[in-house]
Order: sequence, then C-alpha cells, then structure tokens
Amino acid sequence: MVFDILAIVLTIAGLCLFEVVCGIDNAVINAEVLRTMSLRARRWFLFWGMLFAVFVVRGLLPWLIIWFTTPNLGLVNSFTATFTDSSVIETIELSAPILFMGGGIFLIFLFFHWLFLEPKIYGLHAEKFFEKQGVWFYAVVSIILAIITWFALRKNPLVAFGAVIGSTAFFITHGFKQNAEKAEHEMLHGKAPLSDLRILSN
Repeated sequence: MVFDILAIVLTIAGLCLFEVVCGIDNAVINAEVLRTMSLRARRWFLFWGMLFAVFVVRGLLPWLIIWFTTPNLGLVNSFTATFTDSSVIETIELSAPILFMGGGIFLIFLFFHWLFLEPKIYGLHAEKFFEKQGVWFYAVVSIILAIITWFALRKNPLVAFGAVIGSTAFFITHGFKQNAEKAEHEMLHGKAPLSDLRILSN
C-alpha cells in the first residue's frame, strides 16, 4: 500500500516537473519567435499552437495510443470505456509493457543522441570524447535496438513491436525537430513564411 502511494506520488511529481520544464522551454522559444511577428501572425500562432498542443498532443494522441494498444475495444469504446468499464483498467495494464518498451527505447535513443550529437557545455572530460565520436550514434542505437528486439521477440512479439515503434517515433520527432530549428532560425532572421509557423506550435 505504501509502495503504491509512493509510486503514484513519484509519477505525478515527475510529470509535473516535465511539464514545467517543457513549459518554460516553450515559453522562451515562443517569446523569441513572437517578437519577430506581426500582430496577426501572433494571434494565428497562439491560437493554432494552443489548439494543437492541448487538444491533439495531450488529448487525441493518448486516446489513439490506448486504442492502438487495445484494438479489441474499438475507437469509440476505447474512450468511453475508460470512464464506464472497470475491466478496461486491466486491459490497459496488459498493454503497459508495449508502451513502456516504446517509451524506454525512445528515451534511450534520446540519451545517446544527446551524448553523441548535441552541442553542450562540458562538465566532464568524457563528454568531449563522446561528442567527437558522433558518427557512431546511429551504429550504437541500431545495435541496441537489434539486441532488445531479439530478446523481446522471445517473450512477446508485441513488446518487440513496441521497441520498433519507439525508435520510429524518435526518428520522426527528430526530423520534425530539425525542421523546427531551421524554421526558427529563418523566422528569427525574418525569412520564413507564415505557413512554417505550424512546426513550432507545439
């Protein structure tokens, strides 16, 4: 009982910290971008950015994840059953390993991307060494993915599929991030068209 309460408290605290850090980061970036826009462009950016970040990322996306991991419920029932059917909790818990694997692979890739490729202020001598070996990033994460998928296939093929989904999500979001950084750079120099603003709306 005490362990369950502690786990709940740590989970909520971690989510709160994550949201605060992301909120501050987005606020700083958005303030820099908005400073270069006209009043009309600011209104467009704030409206569609809030709509996408609140309703799509924090609303629609979790719903689609639950539906994807429990397809037997159906698209509508995966939403309504969450509030009406207690057996859904058990079904979602059975799907948890798939989500954990996908999220874990994503975070592992994110860590190695930071270690090998992200520019940083060095706090340890080893960080400078790893940054010089940036070419090995894709080799390292590919080997990790292959090993984890191999062992996961022996336990549950869906868990192995979750690992592949995690890696896919990382490279998709990484591509969007690169495009967003390019668009941000162009906007700060007054070169990007209004249609590029949607990239930074999250």
